[in-house]
Formats: sequence, structure tokens, C-alpha cells
Amino acid sequence: MTNVVLGFAPTRRSIFSAPDAVKYADLTRKKLEEMGVTFVDIMDISEDGLLHKEEDRIKILEKFKSKKIDGLFIPHGNFGTEYEVARLCRECNVPVLLWGPRDERPDENGIRLRDSQCGLFATGKVLRRFQIPFTYLCNCRLEDEAFLRGITNFIAVCNVVKAFKKTRILQIGPRPFDFWSTMCNEGELLEKFNIQLAPIPMPELTREMNRVKEDGEKIQEIVNYCKENFQVGIKEEDLKTVAALKAAMKALADRYGCNAIAIQCWNSLQDEIGIMPCAANSLLNEEGLPVVCETDIHGAITAIMCEAAGLDETRTFFADWTIRHPDNENGELLQHCGPWPLSCAACKPTIGYPLAFSHPGAVEAQAKLGEMTLCRFDGDNGDYSLLLGNAKGIEGPYTKGTYVWVEVENLKRLEAKIVEGPYIHHCVGIHKDVVPVLFEACKYLGIMPDLYDNNYEEVKAWIRGE
Repeated sequence: MTNVVLGFAPTRRSIFSAPDAVKYADLTRKKLEEMGVTFVDIMDISEDGLLHKEEDRIKILEKFKSKKIDGLFIPHGNFGTEYEVARLCRECNVPVLLWGPRDERPDENGIRLRDSQCGLFATGKVLRRFQIPFTYLCNCRLEDEAFLRGITNFIAVCNVVKAFKKTRILQIGPRPFDFWSTMCNEGELLEKFNIQLAPIPMPELTREMNRVKEDGEKIQEIVNYCKENFQVGIKEEDLKTVAALKAAMKALADRYGCNAIAIQCWNSLQDEIGIMPCAANSLLNEEGLPVVCETDIHGAITAIMCEAAGLDETRTFFADWTIRHPDNENGELLQHCGPWPLSCAACKPTIGYPLAFSHPGAVEAQAKLGEMTLCRFDGDNGDYSLLLGNAKGIEGPYTKGTYVWVEVENLKRLEAKIVEGPYIHHCVGIHKDVVPVLFEACKYLGIMPDLYDNNYEEVKAWIRGE
């Protein structure tokens, strides 16, 4: 399904039916295999393939750590051994999914075989005592849609947590002087979240551009890609500079081990290389390496989270909240000079000139309409949260750059949230509903989810399988 690896540790308790616990563990294994889930099993450690003994738990922990699991899935085949589950979860320190198969009808003698739901109540209490965050998928059958949805959502949650915890952002230049709104606390990001920055000055970028230009074949390959996929409205030499910038940024991100880039896209950059970076940003965004504008570090973090929430299958776009729709009271224009990836476009994009600058290299296209998620990680005064919610693309007036008009449930409520903070005018969008994924991931990251649709109970109900 993805590169996410789950540790699979079904559990039982001795006073309930061991054969039935084994039966349901095996059925769950089979279901995961059918779904294409990558998981590490414990069949080679526990005699019955279930977690309920301390000596097994120690070996299971060693195996899971050696396999570098990204999440723990703990099915309760019967009541389960809650303290062994809690011990394992604490030491693995990854997201945890609790679930148990729905219990059968008591037999004619009033005998119940498993009581898995009851055991889940006990495990939840002990995990809270251990201060371990966990995700709960309500008691359901393997064949239920809720099970498929719950596993898929949890894998995406693990993907967000995994990406977030290894975040290192290539910062190309300081923020533009005028953009006080994009300042960040580098030390605090490291202390709170282990998010690292790799700052480089503009001369290092230009040196790298000169180096990659020596590989004429590679530059021409990028130029050819642009001519095939864009309408090119700039000079050939400027297009080669776009290609060199794209190749240089990718090389620098690889060199410094970064999974996103924040670039000071004006004005020093234009003085140095003579183009806007938007088209180069667009090319990298299409490859799944998020690049954001105006050295917006928090924006880059948002893009990483949003890409991971979409299981790295759908590209994200970085936008400004700009103006209200002239006719729709809940409509808003999302726009930027042109960094959006090709796959977001509703038409063949143009590489040309931006609205507010005279240098070439911006992209122009309307984005696809349809359902989307909009989000923004941000913080001030030591507190961090994630603004997120749903929107749908709507028709609206033409505007320069990459743009899309969207409608939300209550624009005034959203507007107030952005102004009152800790957010700014930047957001990240994706043509996919990843609100439940991002909402649930926040509990593992020490971030407060902030739903601008004010639908907390609906989102929580969806996660637990309703």
C-alpha cells in the first residue's frame, strides 16, 4: 500500500478462548495481506502468534525495532493482555491502532468466547495511564467497510508522523524583509519537533546552478519536458535557467538530506539569476518534493504533512488566501505566482511572466475544481496548531498565476481564524479529503488540530468507524 510498515501484535488473555483468538488473528493477517498492507508479524516469536507473555513481548519489541516499524496494530482476538500491550506501545513509540473483531452471539448455554470489546475498554484505560496516544477503530467485523477505512486512514496517519519526524527543510536565503509574517523560531522547531533547517545563502545556489549547467544533457531533458507539458512563453535561454534552477535545488536538497524546500523567491533571487523560481518550484512539486515561496518554513512543514496524508499519491499546492469571491459569500481566491504542480492544473499551463514582477519564469493555469483539503501548520508564543478543513473548487473570474476559486462552509469563521491566528495568508491544498488523517496525526505530534468547519464530532466519528 505504501512504504509504511506496521508491527502486527494481536493479543489475548488466558481465561478466554485461545483457539478463537488464534482464529481471528489469522483472519486478520489474511485481510491485511489482501489489502496490500506491509506488516511485521510475531509468528516466529509467540507459540500461538499472540502477545500475552512478558518473555515474548521483549523479543517482539526487539524485532519491531530492528524492522523500524512505523506503527503498531493491536487486534484483540479476545479480551487481550492490556499491560503487555501498554509496555510494548510505550517502548515502540509509534502510532498505535486498537481494534477488535465484533463478538459473536452467546451460545445456548450463555457462554461467551472472547469479550474483545470489553478488553478494548481495559486496554484504553491502561494506555491512558501510560500516557500513550492511540487511535481507536470501533469494534466491527473484518468484512465491514469501517475496517478497510480505518486501516487505510491509520496507515496514512503513520505516514504523516513518519514524514514529520524526519523533516529537514532546505532554506534558500533568509525570508524577504517585508515578510515578517513568515518568520519562524528555528530553535523551537528543533526543540519541540526535531524539525531541522538547512540554511544556505544565495551564492551557494548560484554556484550549484553553474555546476549543473555543465551537464547539458540533463538540462536539455528538463527543457524538453517543459516544452512537452507547458506552453512556453519565455526565451530559450531563460527556460534553460529554469531547468538549471530546478536541477540545482534538487541536488542541494539531496546533499543536505532535505524533504522540502523554502526559497526566498524575491527580490534578491531575480537580481542573482534573472528569473522567477516559480516554474522550477512547480517541476519539483510535481515530483513530490514540496517547494514553498517566501522562505515560509511553516508552509514547508504543512506541505510535508499534507503530501504524507495523501499517501504521497496526490500532489499539493502552496497558495495565498487573497480576496473574496465577487458573487459567492463563502467563496475565496487561492492564488500564487505559479509554483503549483502540473497535475493540479485544469488546462495546459503556461510558463510566462507573473502579475507583480517583470522577470520570466512564472506558471499560469487554473487548478482543477472538485473537493479538496486546505491546511496550515503555524504557531506563535510557543503554541502550534494545524488549521484544516474542506473546500470545493468553484468557477470565478480569471486571474494571473496559478489559481483556483474555492467555496467553504463559512468563510467569515475561517477568515477570523486566520486573522486571529496563529495563521497567516499562506495555506497548502490537496485535491483529496485528508482531514481525518491530519486530525488524527496531530495527537502523535503535539499539535492542536483546528477545524475551521467546526465539525470535530463528525471527524472523530469517521475515524472511529461510524
